[in-house]
Amino acid sequence: MNFQGQCAADEKLEFHASAIAGTEEVLCDELRELGLPSVRFNRGGIPFRGTWRDGWRACLQSRIAQRIHVLLARFPAPSPAVLYTGVQSVAWARHLTSKQTFSVHAVCRGSQLTHEGVTALKVKDAIVDQLRASQGLRPNVSDDPDVRIFLYLANDKASLYLDMSGEPLHKRGYRRDTGEAPLRETLAAALLRMAGWDRKTRLIDPMCGSGTIAIEAALWAANIAPGLGRERFGFERWASFGAEEAQALRDLKGELRSARAGQTPRIIAADMDAAVLVKAQINARAAGVKLAFREQSVFDLQVDDQPALIVTNPPYGVRLEADQLFARKVMATFCRLHGWRVALLAGSPAYAQEMSPRPCQRMELLNGDLPCEFLLYDIP
Repeated sequence: MNFQGQCAADEKLEFHASAIAGTEEVLCDELRELGLPSVRFNRGGIPFRGTWRDGWRACLQSRIAQRIHVLLARFPAPSPAVLYTGVQSVAWARHLTSKQTFSVHAVCRGSQLTHEGVTALKVKDAIVDQLRASQGLRPNVSDDPDVRIFLYLANDKASLYLDMSGEPLHKRGYRRDTGEAPLRETLAAALLRMAGWDRKTRLIDPMCGSGTIAIEAALWAANIAPGLGRERFGFERWASFGAEEAQALRDLKGELRSARAGQTPRIIAADMDAAVLVKAQINARAAGVKLAFREQSVFDLQVDDQPALIVTNPPYGVRLEADQLFARKVMATFCRLHGWRVALLAGSPAYAQEMSPRPCQRMELLNGDLPCEFLLYDIP
C-alpha cells in the first residue's frame, strides 16, 4: 500500500482495536455506537474500516480499546527470506524517515517462525535496508519511538500494522496519583458497560481508591472523549503527519469538545481511607469532572428509596490486605441492598464464595497481570 498522507484519506483503511481479553463484546458495542464503519466482532480485538479520520476518532473516543492499529499489508511469511521481502514491499518513507525513531514488536502463532525477538529483528532489518538505500541514512530504534510497528504472524501469514496510539490508550492524562492497586482506566470503562449502566441511574463506588471507576463513569455520562486529555498520539509523530493533518485533528477535537453533555447523573465515590480519597479528588479535578465524595466504609451502605448501581474493585490479598472475613462482610452488606445491582471486579475467589445467590454474569478478566473475575448480581 502506498499512503499519500493522512488527510488524503477518502481511501478505505483497515484498523484493529485491541482489547483486554473478555472485554471484546463491549468494545465492539462501543465502536458501533461511535458510528465507526464496518465494525466486526472478533476475539482479541475489534477490526473496523474507515478513513484516517475514523482512526483518529477511535483513538480519541474509545474508552475501552487498549490500542488502535492501522493495517499496512498482509502477505505470506513461511520463512525469514519471504518475510523480509514482504516487509520491503511497503513504502516506509511515507511514515518513517531517517529523522524518526522506530520500534518493532512481533507476535507469532502457529507459524514456522516461532521466535518473536528474531522475527521482529528481521522486520527491522528490512525497514532499515530499504530506507538506507533510498535516503542514505537509517532511522534508529528507540524505547520511546516515533513510529511503533507491530507484526502479527499466524499460520505463516503476516499482518503488518502501525500503532496509532503511541502510549497505551488507558493513559488518559488525568490520573495524577493512585492508590496501592490502581485499576486500568480502559478496564474501568469496560466494567461500566458490562454492568449495564445506562448513564442515568445513580452510580456508587463504595471502595473507590483513586477514583478510576467513578471518573470514567463521569467522563462517559458527560460525553467527554477520553483522548482529549492526552498530550499527543503516536500518529502525530509520523512523517506523514504535517500541518494539514494537525489542523484537521484540531478541528476534530473542537467538534468533540462541543459535544459535551449538560446534565449528568449523580455519581458517588466513597472510601474509608481519607488519604486515598484525597488522591481521587485530585484525579477528578484533573479529568474535569464533578463527583460526590464520601469518607465512608462500605459496611455503612444503606438501602434507600432510590435503587442504585454499585460498580467497584474491592481490595484483595495480592496487593492489598484482605481476607475471607472481609469478603464475607462486604458481600453480606451487598445482600441487604434489595433491588440494587452490584458489579464487582474480584481479585479473590472469596467474594463469589461468600454471596449466596449466584451471579447473573461471571467472567474471567485480567487487571494488568492479575487474574480477576467480573461478578454481576441483581439483589432480589
